[in-house]
Amino acid sequence: MPLPLEGIRVLDFTRVLAGPHATRMLCDLGAEVIKVEPPVGDITRFTRPRINGVATYYAQQNVGKRNVSIDLSAPGATDLVADLADRCDVLIENFRPGVMDKLGLGPAVLRARNPGLVYVSINGYGSTGPLRHKMAYNVVISAEAGLTKFQGDARGGVYESDPSDHADVYSALEAATAVLAALVRRERTGTGDWVEVSMAHTMLYVNDHLHDQLFDGDVEPGTIRSFGTPQYVVLEVASGERMAVSGHPAESGSFEYFVRALELDGLGDDPRFGTVADRLEHFAELRAIVAEAALRIPDSATFERRFANHRLASGVVQSARALADSEWARHRGVIRSIPDRSGGEIRVPTGPWQFADATPDGPTGSGGSAGDIVSHRGEDNRAVLSDVLGLDEATIDDLEDRGVLSSRAPRV
Repeated sequence: MPLPLEGIRVLDFTRVLAGPHATRMLCDLGAEVIKVEPPVGDITRFTRPRINGVATYYAQQNVGKRNVSIDLSAPGATDLVADLADRCDVLIENFRPGVMDKLGLGPAVLRARNPGLVYVSINGYGSTGPLRHKMAYNVVISAEAGLTKFQGDARGGVYESDPSDHADVYSALEAATAVLAALVRRERTGTGDWVEVSMAHTMLYVNDHLHDQLFDGDVEPGTIRSFGTPQYVVLEVASGERMAVSGHPAESGSFEYFVRALELDGLGDDPRFGTVADRLEHFAELRAIVAEAALRIPDSATFERRFANHRLASGVVQSARALADSEWARHRGVIRSIPDRSGGEIRVPTGPWQFADATPDGPTGSGGSAGDIVSHRGEDNRAVLSDVLGLDEATIDDLEDRGVLSSRAPRV
C-alpha cells in the first residue's frame, strides 16, 4: 500500500531547521515536497561537515525533496510561485511575520486563488501581539520560554544554551501535526486553512513541568514536585560506565528500590532518611551514599539487571552514535545511507513511524518524489516546472535568461 501522504504536494518555503524538519516529516510520510530556495541558498548548505559540496546538516533535513531556485525579487517570480501554489495542497514558510505578504504571497492572496490550500506559517512569537516583530531564533526562544533557566537551575546555577535546537524541532513537530489535522478537515469541508505555529507558544505547550511553574498554592512539605526529574541520579559503576536511573532516590517506593538494588540494607533505619521530607533535607548525603554503592557494581549490564529486578529502568549514558550503530538500530531501520552525489554515502536518521500496511521499506526509504537524493540548488527547476505547470523548454529558458530561475552545482 502507498505511504499515507502520497498524492499530497507541498510547497516548501522554509530554511534552516524548524520548517525543513516539518517538511522532511511530510516527505518521509509520502508527500511530494518542492523546496523553493533563493539564489543565495539555504544557510545550512554552507555548514560542515560536507562532502562533494553537500553539507550533511542540509542533507538530513532535505533529503527526498525536489528543489527549485527562484529569485523572488525578479519580475514575474511571484506569479510563478503563485502558479505553483495553485497546484499544491500545502505551503509551509518560516519567514518573519509579514514577509510573505510583502512578496504578494501571503495566505489571503494564495488561499483566495486556491481555497483548498493549507498554508502554514512558523515564526517566533506569532503575527499578532507586542512581540510579533522580535527576532527569534532557537537560543532566544529557549531562553525566554524558560528552558535555559530550568536547565541552569538544575546545574546549580550554570546557565548555558542547550546544544540541541529544541524550539526548532518541537515547532516542526507541531507544524507537521497541524498540517495533518488541516488536511483531514479539508477532506470533510473541501477548504484549507491558514495555520500559524509560534515557537514561543510551542515551548510552553511542550513544557511538561509548566503546570508546576504556574502553581501558586502551598505544597505539602517533603513533596517531590512534578516527578523531580532534575534530581534523578546518574551513577558510575566500576567499569567507568555511567548509568541514568528513572526514579527519584528520595521518593517513597523508589527509595526502597534503590536500597535493595544497591544492597544498602538498613539505610531506611537511618533517621536522616526515614521519610521523604528527611531524605530531601539530606539529599546530598543520600546521593553520595548511593553513588558510592554504585561503584561496587562491576558493569552496566549487571547494574541494569539488578535495577530492573527492583522495578527501576536504567540506561547507559552514551553518544547518539552508539545507539545509531547498535543492533537495535539496524533491526529497526533507524539509520539509512543516502548518496553523497560523488559515489559515497551520508548517514541520516529515518522517520520513526512504521506502518503495518505501508510500503515494505517503510521508514528506511524516502517517501519524497526525489527519492534518496539531496537535490542541488535548482537541480529540479525544469522537471518541476514541466511536470507541475506544464511549461515548455522555451518558457523555462526565458525564465532562466531573465534571472527568475537559477541553479548551481555544488562546490567541494
